[in-house]
Amino acid sequence: METFDVNSINSAVETLMQSANTLFILLGAIMVLAMHAGFAFLEVGTVRHKNQVNALVKIITDFGISTLAYFFIGYQIAYGVNFFSSATELVQNNGYDLVKFFFLLTFAAAIPAIVSGGIAERAKFYPILIASALIVAFVYPLFEGMIWNGNYGFQNWLEATFGAGFHDFAGSVVVHGVGGWLAFTAVYLLGARNGRYREGRVVAFAPSNIPFLALGSWVLIVGWFGFNVMSAQTMDGISGLVAVNSLMAMVGGTIIAMLVGRNDPGFIHNGPLAGLVAVCAGSDILHPVGALIVGGVAGALFVFVFTAAQNRFPQFDDVLGVWPLHGLCGAWGGIAAGIFGSQAFGGLGGVSLMAQVIGTLAGVAVALLGGFAVYGLLKVISGIRLPQEDEFNGADLAVHKIAATSED
Repeated sequence: METFDVNSINSAVETLMQSANTLFILLGAIMVLAMHAGFAFLEVGTVRHKNQVNALVKIITDFGISTLAYFFIGYQIAYGVNFFSSATELVQNNGYDLVKFFFLLTFAAAIPAIVSGGIAERAKFYPILIASALIVAFVYPLFEGMIWNGNYGFQNWLEATFGAGFHDFAGSVVVHGVGGWLAFTAVYLLGARNGRYREGRVVAFAPSNIPFLALGSWVLIVGWFGFNVMSAQTMDGISGLVAVNSLMAMVGGTIIAMLVGRNDPGFIHNGPLAGLVAVCAGSDILHPVGALIVGGVAGALFVFVFTAAQNRFPQFDDVLGVWPLHGLCGAWGGIAAGIFGSQAFGGLGGVSLMAQVIGTLAGVAVALLGGFAVYGLLKVISGIRLPQEDEFNGADLAVHKIAATSED
């Protein structure tokens, strides 16, 4: 009779699960990495032709700088982990810890990508790269570690005081809110693009390429399911609820943006992104109907605030509307998780509205303080805005010495 070695079987099963978890989170990292192409084309389609090359270059170089900043400094601040050990140690558990870093890096690198859309068409190249490095190395990891690693006792205090910590499953506030409010500081300090305000009236700069704008939106939408679902980080944490809630919020944002935005294609393609930003925090605890409502409110919030800001505060020239899209909709998502995540509204519960409000405000505060410190310091030291002539000629020629298309 054949005998089985139980220990060998258990070891094989454990190895298989480790491999599966590594592959799972790697696929998530790749999907979120692909979202950076979405950021790039959303910006390319929105800015004028003379700034399209700059939009593409900023996203990929920001990612490169963010990788170095997060690898050498930021990840250590957030999680107390570094990679200054032998490769033999790094490949333990099929290299899961390395791939987890890759996954969380793609979140961190989304911060400069978010900011990029707000400051388009008039920001200097290298000073903004330096700002991206400082933010990903120090500002973002500070709040990330507070929320996702329990650093500084903030989560423990919330739980002891309100019965639950701050719940942000996939980063409505940690990633999008922080990114959006950082962008707020940069947009404020830069001022409006030249020619944006003439004779007391706001001059609208039409998107240069609606198909590219739409492509960017679709790439982001698809990648977002890696952003949200794979935030579980292990196979046994996969939740179909996260997937369906992400879908419903995306649809809610789309439909409401279509209705209140009067069929404007820019609003329609940003509406689903607003819904997805808002649902990140509570995607694992909301009821799908609650997610639909959260996404719908976000779609309306984006359209109304973006329109009001453009018309009433012309000096606050947020080119892609990243502050309302990520900053405000992210904050709404953090608070909404405390409302629609409760059992009274069909959610799974385990959340506190007060903890959600305080956690959201903490994220806004960290972003504002960090943003004004970083961008303000660079504005004093080197300046962060292109000279007027370079802005007039466009960043493509002024910075990169080439246009997006040839004249032939």
